[in-house]
Amino acid sequence: MEQKFSVKLSKVIKETGLDVSYMPNDPEKIEIFSKDLTRPGLELTGFLDFFDNARIILFGNTENSYLNRFSSEQRFHVIDRLFALQPPAIIVTRGIIPYGELMSAAEKYKIPVLRTSEPTSAVSAALVNLLNIELAPRVTRHGVLVEVYGEGLLLVGDSGVGKSETAIELIKRGHRLIADDAVEIRKVSNTSLIGSAPENIRHFIELRGIGIINARRIFGMGSVKLTEKIDMVINLELWDNKKVYDRMGMNSEMTEILGNQLPIVTIPVKPGRNLAVIIEVAAMNNRQRKMGYNAARELFSALGLDYPEEDANDVKMIEF
Repeated sequence: MEQKFSVKLSKVIKETGLDVSYMPNDPEKIEIFSKDLTRPGLELTGFLDFFDNARIILFGNTENSYLNRFSSEQRFHVIDRLFALQPPAIIVTRGIIPYGELMSAAEKYKIPVLRTSEPTSAVSAALVNLLNIELAPRVTRHGVLVEVYGEGLLLVGDSGVGKSETAIELIKRGHRLIADDAVEIRKVSNTSLIGSAPENIRHFIELRGIGIINARRIFGMGSVKLTEKIDMVINLELWDNKKVYDRMGMNSEMTEILGNQLPIVTIPVKPGRNLAVIIEVAAMNNRQRKMGYNAARELFSALGLDYPEEDANDVKMIEF
């Protein structure tokens, strides 16, 4: 069974800058479970067959103008029928002063009423963006997440292979740390994964022989970042002389996280290899590939050879 996540109404209020007109309970105890919003149209006419009472309701100019057509008694009847279904909260936009009948129904059914001067579309966009992140499916993976030249790189590999040490070197070279040891990955869309650190270990790095350090305090605020989109996975493994490693970059390998596919490269680790520099090059090369440039293809062309085109079915899936 898929796990359901929630976000506290207090966080929604804080993140979107909403004003409170009526709050029956502690917003810390009110949970929002749906990523979707409702702008009541047919619902105001009485058609409530498919109404989802887990959604926040937005009231804008259109809804307010429609209610203005009714007498006070009729208006209360329309709003009462909607509020009786217990939506989690009502947001009135564009600085509109809520009707007295709306406030009465909210108090009757203990529905929070929030206000903002922002346009309805802007509020809707901000809420959808926030809820998509907060309520996204998620998984925690062992690894290190860093931002290198704007690319989010998830470093994975066995304990002791050098992930944290490599992250420190990358930070010293001007790149940024998002998470060390435990990376919380959220699926915010069918094409995007966002990584962050659990709040209680954010900015901390474990270095064997030294212990725990706080990267933000040692290297400054510019060395850390709260979240980053994951663009690529880099698997660090100890060099195996019996294994043949990709030398041309012709073979595409992918891995899957939460149903989304990401490119993955395996970098062998042995004394003398500068992993930080190699990872910087991997980040720049991945960006070039996304923009349509392939160095191996150009080399084949320069040598007068045909580049072997890869079928989608030939892409190798790697688990880590």
